[in-house]
Amino acid sequence: MDKIKHARVDEAHLDQLLGLSSSKIGFYADVKQKIQELEAANIGLRAKKSELQAVFDAISDGLIVFDHRAVIQHRNHVCARLFPAQTLVGKGCRHIFHKDRSRAPESCPVERALAGESCQVSITFSRDEEGKSLPRHFDISATTIEDPSGSNRALLFLRDVTEKRTQELQLMQAEKMSSLGVLAAGVAHEINNPLNSVAGYAEALLRRFRDAPDLAVDPRLEDFQGYLNVIIREAYRCKGVIDGLLSFSRKSDGTISAVDVNELMKEVLELLRHKSRYDKVSIDFDGCADPPVVKGDAAALRQVFLNLVLNAVQAIDGPGLVAISTAVKGDEVVVRVRDTGSGIAPETLDQIWNPFFTTKSVGQGLGLGLAVSYNIVKKHSGEVQVETEIGKGTLFSVRLPACREK
Repeated sequence: MDKIKHARVDEAHLDQLLGLSSSKIGFYADVKQKIQELEAANIGLRAKKSELQAVFDAISDGLIVFDHRAVIQHRNHVCARLFPAQTLVGKGCRHIFHKDRSRAPESCPVERALAGESCQVSITFSRDEEGKSLPRHFDISATTIEDPSGSNRALLFLRDVTEKRTQELQLMQAEKMSSLGVLAAGVAHEINNPLNSVAGYAEALLRRFRDAPDLAVDPRLEDFQGYLNVIIREAYRCKGVIDGLLSFSRKSDGTISAVDVNELMKEVLELLRHKSRYDKVSIDFDGCADPPVVKGDAAALRQVFLNLVLNAVQAIDGPGLVAISTAVKGDEVVVRVRDTGSGIAPETLDQIWNPFFTTKSVGQGLGLGLAVSYNIVKKHSGEVQVETEIGKGTLFSVRLPACREK
């Protein structure tokens, strides 16, 4: 009997011996293996896609991917909340960044990124999707990314910095008001003394005319009394301006007491009741029942409310309504003055608190009312806010801390 020989056969040699490499059985085995590999790869891709989507959705900033045609491919849930219509998939960059132009390569962050330039810009959207005046500030970072074909795409991050920007503007406003207050006080004191001399000497000359009738009938001096009356009138008008400046800059020395804002507003409305020029404007007052008192300077707060109501009335050209209300929100007493006037233009909204800024015609105001009011409310640890819409009116809200002490 022949001795059996042992030989080592590898897998490829075995397939050849069995004829699997050239048979259909071998072909199907290869296909099966490829399918298994593809399934494994697909599972891995799905896992990666889930991870990327989780990262995409976890980002607290708005995120948009634009393709090489500046058309939106992807957006995260933050963008869907901030710009629900403008950032729909399939829309172009012009729907959000330059509605009035089809191309804006010099200012559009998407087009700059598609051109290969990474950039960071700050953009303010002055109106929301419904056309309401609602300034919102965004810091935008745009980066170039490549797609599989080698074309440029744009990746944008949009960070809403409206609250931060608002706080910065309020801080700048407070600093500016403080500086202007110091400057105004110095200038007012310098002007007040010579102005008193001018008015005093003019009044003395008028007394000379009254005491010496022969001077009054002198034809060479017949115009002098008229001139002197003009000098006195204008001097006192300037004194009124200076008093306003001093009031703006002066530290409150008024008595601090418990103030009922309802009673204070009624006093203000009683003053305005005799203003016949405003008889076309209806004034409604809705005071909340038994509001907590506010600890403050009653005279100063009366001036705030008078300024706001007067401004509201003057903002209405023809028939209209000024609605005044008081309410309690948490630990605050809120006074709202709403008018149906023309509203405030967005480009002037940031300037209304500046001293001597006014859009009124000559003789209707010096532009100190809101600046003085802002200063008084701040001294009472309160806040004054404004909401406005062109053609529909303006709402001023004064929030003052309520006093719960008995």
